[in-house]
Amino acid sequence: MICSVSNIRAWVRFLATATFGVLLSISAQLPIAAQKNDNSTLPGETPAHFQPVTRDFDFERRDVMILMRDGVKLHTVILIPRGAKNAPILLTRTPYNADELVSHRASSHLGPVLWGYDNATEVIVEDGYIRVLQDVRGKYNSEGDYVMTRPLHGPLNPSPVDHSTDTYDTIDWLVKNIPETNGKVGILGISYDGFTPLMALVNPHPALKVAVPMNPMVDGWMGDDWFHNGAFRQQNLPYIYEQEATQKNEEKWWSGVHDDYDLYMRAGSAGELGREHGMEQLGFWKKLIEHPSYDSWWQQQAMDKILAAQPLKVPTMVVDSLWDQEDIYGAPALYKALKPKDTANDKLFLVLGPWHHGQEIEDAGTLGALHFNSDTGLYFRQEILRPFLARYLKDGAPQSEVAPVNAFETGTNRWLKLSSWPSGCPSGCTVKPTPLYLAAGLRLSFAAPGKDDTAYDEYVSNPAKPVPFRARPIQPVGYSDGMTWAEWLVDDQREASGRPDVLTFISDELKEPLKISGQPIANLIASTTGTDSDWVVKLIDVYPDEVAGQPAMGGYELMVAADIFRGRYRESFENPKSIPRDTPLVYRFALPTANHVFLPGHKVMVQVQSSWFPLYDRNPQTFVPNIFWAKPDDYRKATQRVYHTPTQFSFIELPVATAKEK
Repeated sequence: MICSVSNIRAWVRFLATATFGVLLSISAQLPIAAQKNDNSTLPGETPAHFQPVTRDFDFERRDVMILMRDGVKLHTVILIPRGAKNAPILLTRTPYNADELVSHRASSHLGPVLWGYDNATEVIVEDGYIRVLQDVRGKYNSEGDYVMTRPLHGPLNPSPVDHSTDTYDTIDWLVKNIPETNGKVGILGISYDGFTPLMALVNPHPALKVAVPMNPMVDGWMGDDWFHNGAFRQQNLPYIYEQEATQKNEEKWWSGVHDDYDLYMRAGSAGELGREHGMEQLGFWKKLIEHPSYDSWWQQQAMDKILAAQPLKVPTMVVDSLWDQEDIYGAPALYKALKPKDTANDKLFLVLGPWHHGQEIEDAGTLGALHFNSDTGLYFRQEILRPFLARYLKDGAPQSEVAPVNAFETGTNRWLKLSSWPSGCPSGCTVKPTPLYLAAGLRLSFAAPGKDDTAYDEYVSNPAKPVPFRARPIQPVGYSDGMTWAEWLVDDQREASGRPDVLTFISDELKEPLKISGQPIANLIASTTGTDSDWVVKLIDVYPDEVAGQPAMGGYELMVAADIFRGRYRESFENPKSIPRDTPLVYRFALPTANHVFLPGHKVMVQVQSSWFPLYDRNPQTFVPNIFWAKPDDYRKATQRVYHTPTQFSFIELPVATAKEK
């Protein structure tokens, strides 16, 4: 009989189905025990404890738990170059996961493993340092309780332990238990990891020979992470949320909007946004909202104040980024506080670089639209950091001289070796406070206002439409691919120049270079129709309309120094007061450190506004006891006036540097 193809296929399907049904029937009739015994013959393939084979690696990794004096053990990763003898140790203590900081790439070579945050990799690898990273107590794989920037033992910390004692105990263990070391330890780090070296300077271990705090958190209220002159940096809410919600940062901040401007506007106040995210469960958040003013809680943990009361025993290099978008206050304030302690002029060093926060360990030939004609980060690591560390840590190293101050001069794009700061010239400069007046007609002038000039310029500040601190849509704080948070301090300010709620004063075209070295000081005589107000002052370098070789820089408005001041603290940072309406008052506050030359053909600009959103929370412009809990009805328009008369004149006090006459 001849069968069609379709018949054959149907017969095969029938047999397969029937066979499968018989098998199911047989399986169902088997005892359960028999089925289990059959499965137990397939063992798992993952060993209980896997031992990597690393004999071909050029380094050895040791993971240890170091015992602190209170019984808590801290997770510590030790990376030792293969064959090391009498090698110094470089220590970083971090809340950001020690494992991750040394796991950027799976490699048998130390360099790729170290490449990442807080690692000056070329220096560490090429100079044979033992690299140690440690999770601070309560974070990631360390035991104990976590407290944000844990204060020293004392009124704010009744426990017997702090970062100072933890560092002491760690160093003591390292020099006694690593046979490959020469017994000399340096500590370095950036940001929070730059704060921990400052704590190490309090009652330092004898083996601690050098400290390099880079972009350190120094005073969270005056001008680092949490406030600037009383204005709250609310875009740091996600950091607080993720850092404190869990030990290993598993809980992630959620938003639901693309533009941070919308997120913070819809919430109303920073306190309300925190409540919507359940942040009342977080200890540090509760402390922040309970201490909106610069009371003793803040003052007692300001590291510049703490270290000013300590002897300077350890050579310290303070590293500052001139466009640090996170901790722009700390490094210069620390240097100023420590300088009187350096009586022999041999223990305190300062580096000023043209960087964003932490860029000194990265490629730093550019920052946003700016080009510096060289990799300034590489220069720092090779020409400044390397000889500095070797001088104090390496046995028999040549005693290379490192200048007390290495300062990059922006505008001219060159490194300067200086004997002190502020001083903008290698041969010595005279730095003279020089007023640059905000004049009638929205002009800037070195001549004081005349009697016939108009008395003031004004604008309306509307909290319902706050001035964005950068072009929208505004990204959250972050460093992942595509994020430009690190660049906002060098954003072009032309968008703000055209707003009716921003006063823009501009000078004539410069005929000669204008060099400033130090902190410009804002001196506003201003009034408001409200009872509270914020004042933002920006000192700006305006490029010529066309720039040869850099068409994108034509007319660019580059912030050189800028900051915010919350008006309620005009008389006292500790005791806020309402502002009398329509009354011209003095608002005087320092802008961040600059080392800049305004070149011929450029102009100087000053912008004044009353919001910088959403980086800073909105001032309701109605005095309330605690702005964290301002209500919708508290936010009101106000007319702001900036005065420029012969008796009531506003100006920027520029630290003008001129070469000394020979």
